Amino acid sequence: MQYKRILLKLSGEALMGERQYGIDPKRLAEYAKEIKEVVEQGIEVAIVIGGGNIFRGIAGASNGMDRVQGDHMGMLATIINGLALQSALEDEGLHTRLQTSIEMKEMAEPYIKRKAIRHLEKGRVVIFGGGTGNPYFTTDTAAVLRAIEIHADAILKGTRVDGVYTADPEKDENAVKFDNISFKDVIDKGLKVMDMTAFTLSEENQLPIIIFDMNTKGNLLKLVSGEKIGTVVDN
Repeated sequence: MQYKRILLKLSGEALMGERQYGIDPKRLAEYAKEIKEVVEQGIEVAIVIGGGNIFRGIAGASNGMDRVQGDHMGMLATIINGLALQSALEDEGLHTRLQTSIEMKEMAEPYIKRKAIRHLEKGRVVIFGGGTGNPYFTTDTAAVLRAIEIHADAILKGTRVDGVYTADPEKDENAVKFDNISFKDVIDKGLKVMDMTAFTLSEENQLPIIIFDMNTKGNLLKLVSGEKIGTVVDN
């Protein structure tokens, strides 16, 4: 087995499925089944989800809303997604904990590093909601930060494309996929993997990022089992 503890990063948009916004219960159930397969292999799983399917702070700011207010609304959106995923995972019989960077003790635990690690050691899936708890930081940055704090072996970023390409494969049919690429090359080539704050934090802490297609059934299990799925970004 390649990994003992992973942090899975999902975009809020991924939860929309075929919808224009919100949460698609079918997609949520599919993800829960994929995650269950990994947990059953004895791998410890932590998750960070974005909130773009519900609200985007930057979009709000561009319409005249204060950026900090917009980002706070975005943080709440990630917690809504976290609650939805928690419910789907529990429907699959998994034990879960939702921890939030903003305290809301009636529905989730506050984020405490040692507590999160203890949950993982007991086989519980831990979902981190609320981003970093600070405006101006993305959920990519939250994912890297939490992964470093809980000593994850890697960040697995589930997207709708199957890795990092020389160009956008949805727009350029000649785009070539990388199986493995260094942090330096990603920066030099101007490739989009994560926002720069998150990416630099990952590089400095030698935390590999694997970009893969989460929507292909079985990909997550294959990846953690050591198969060459997606693109590995490391030193």
